[in-house]
Amino acid sequence: MKMIKPIVNLSKIADNYDTFVFSYNGAIHNGSVIIPSAAECLTRLASLHKKIIIISNSGLRIAEIAKQLSDSNIPLNIFSNIISAGEVLHYKLKFPSGDYQALGHYYYQIGDKEYSGIMSSLPLERVNSIEKAHFLFMAKAQNENDLLDNYRADIEQAVNYGLPFVCAGNDTSCFCNGKLTLAPGAIAEAYAVLGGRVITVGKPDVEMLRYALEGLGEIGKIVIIGDNVSTDIKMASIAQVASILMSKGRHINYLGEGYIPDVTKTRELSNSFDVEPEGVISELRW
Repeated sequence: MKMIKPIVNLSKIADNYDTFVFSYNGAIHNGSVIIPSAAECLTRLASLHKKIIIISNSGLRIAEIAKQLSDSNIPLNIFSNIISAGEVLHYKLKFPSGDYQALGHYYYQIGDKEYSGIMSSLPLERVNSIEKAHFLFMAKAQNENDLLDNYRADIEQAVNYGLPFVCAGNDTSCFCNGKLTLAPGAIAEAYAVLGGRVITVGKPDVEMLRYALEGLGEIGKIVIIGDNVSTDIKMASIAQVASILMSKGRHINYLGEGYIPDVTKTRELSNSFDVEPEGVISELRW
């Protein structure tokens, strides 16, 4: 069993790794803006000539993430790659194979219907009723106060019609504007419990990491840093690379808000998901 190290500042371990892979929502972006301390970490790592990668489970396309970073005066050329569940899903729908080939043409979107960049320029049509749809689709919850119960009627009807559910991202909740909010993965889990077929894209699938590292050449020693044990840290475990958990994020209610992370609770949480992060840091701070 590895010892989980409490990390106060990212600068303390910067020399230990060559490639840094970050989650996005909850780690770099707080739901409204780029977190200033996270932005400083990114630019400091770039000054040390580290490879910097973002892998996001959000339904955002890469161009949307890039705009958010650029609008916060973070140079895009510091990133070796940016990958998102939204971009990967868009590609899979654009060039369908396997499960995607049989989806059909019409989809019914639940959640935030304005959050539809994934479907942009695709030969698919959104319909206004489940009865007309070939599949169900979700990329983001309706708002920060959204509840699973708000989707019960739709998903029960969709299951009865035998519709597959296409979901961007596997997160069941995310840390947004200082609180935990509903994420599409929770709806996907409920759909599966009802007996529905779910098609999801995102971490912990190591395919996301392979996409991110493709064509980068020598990556040296890599570390994955994120706020979700079941996605970020689990992906690192499957890929057999180092990871660092952020405690002020998805698991803040359990791990607390302390400046110095609680290693004992981090160990307990990690054990429940059968993972072993190298360390725990409260938030991205140089």
